[in-house]
Amino acid sequence: MLCGMDYDVLIIGAGMSGLAAGIRLAHFGKRVVICEKHALVGGLNSYFRRHGREFDVGLHAMTNFARSGDRSAPLNRLLRQLRLEYTDLRLQPQGYSEIRFPQETLRFTNHPADLEEAVARSFPGQADGFRALTARVRATDRFALADSGLSTRAVLKECITDPLLVEMLLCPLLFYGSATPDDMDFNQFCVMFQSLYLEGFARPEGGVRTLLKLLLDRFREAGGELRLRGGVAGIRDLPHGEGKAVRLDDGAEVTCGAVLSCAGYHETLRLCVPDYRPDPAHPEGQLSFVETILVTSRPVHEAGFGASILFFNTAEHFHYRRPSRLTDARSGVVCAPGNFAGAGPGHSGEDMLRITQLADHEPWMRMDDDEYQEAKDKLLAETVTLAESFVPGIRDRLVCTDMFTPRTIVQFTGHLNGAVYGAPVKAKDGVLPVPGVFLCGTDQGFLGITGALLSGTSIANRHLLRASP
Repeated sequence: MLCGMDYDVLIIGAGMSGLAAGIRLAHFGKRVVICEKHALVGGLNSYFRRHGREFDVGLHAMTNFARSGDRSAPLNRLLRQLRLEYTDLRLQPQGYSEIRFPQETLRFTNHPADLEEAVARSFPGQADGFRALTARVRATDRFALADSGLSTRAVLKECITDPLLVEMLLCPLLFYGSATPDDMDFNQFCVMFQSLYLEGFARPEGGVRTLLKLLLDRFREAGGELRLRGGVAGIRDLPHGEGKAVRLDDGAEVTCGAVLSCAGYHETLRLCVPDYRPDPAHPEGQLSFVETILVTSRPVHEAGFGASILFFNTAEHFHYRRPSRLTDARSGVVCAPGNFAGAGPGHSGEDMLRITQLADHEPWMRMDDDEYQEAKDKLLAETVTLAESFVPGIRDRLVCTDMFTPRTIVQFTGHLNGAVYGAPVKAKDGVLPVPGVFLCGTDQGFLGITGALLSGTSIANRHLLRASP
């Protein structure tokens, strides 16, 4: 530990990336503290209890599914770095997921050949192009700490000539990881393509709580310290540049050799720089979501909804951008946790759907409390009607409901504008324009649950351990 410092490293945020970084640093003897402003860990991927039930937020499923024996798979490599056992995750693989547009439906599983066959069946003239695209994705270094500078749409045109197939392939990847309207950097596309289509989905048995408990237990066993309700209010240099002083919301000040922030690019710079203003070349994120949770008295597969996850679009053209109204009901994601393996045809009792749609953060944020509740009630009624098109009769089976909005996201994550995927420009190398402060998590740029964990370990290795990832 640096002489006179309270800690070697202070981590802002006990989300997936912060916990993973804390575990890695503590394993190598660093004295590390994680400061989390809320009473629960998890950040964007956490849980809450209401109506006598526990609900996940954020996590629909883990991407990058791998079998335990595949030592080269990103998930298994990551587990070795965190010294976690594969069996501890109790993973339940997806049965199948679907991309459903008015013109076509594509089904994919955790076996890449199934999507290739679906493309060849629905788009026979695109089969060779899809195989060429897959080969190009496989040849791309998914862990490169730099953007490609290439528009995914521009690259896709080189392989896929049918515009509908382009939109259908993009729909799940944008919804599960893009901070850029209607597009994404090609390197990020390759990460998501491999994560979803070539590896696939699984859910830990017990949901996000299972994974968070594993991470938190490992962090504490390694000697890490966690401060809940320990929000960070500011960061300043110590005299002579020997470290940082971090001021907490309660007025306490903690000293450390370095800060690793999961709070976001702009959010972190606001803590460091008085009167901070974003650079126009590095704008704040604008893409936010609402999610409606519908708890049903019986499994949804009994009403014919068998997909683990459904990505849908009902419009003539797919739009992924900040909507011009409260929400955009034309497209979205429907997750059925009960349709993952282990909760299939034999599953009985309560079930749920989680329906996610794009939202305009600004009107949600400026409403007074009465307007806000009225807007939520109206959206719930609209979403139940939408759910009826997927699960006939669900209205009569509802046990309870809940909803989060951009306002909820801001409250519990601190992400500006409720931007779940942060800023569109990522700091892939984890470097901020403030010495001694580094970035991991959403705005570093590795995507999904596995990506968030990898972000924490990679940036800790690169800047705070001087070790190879």
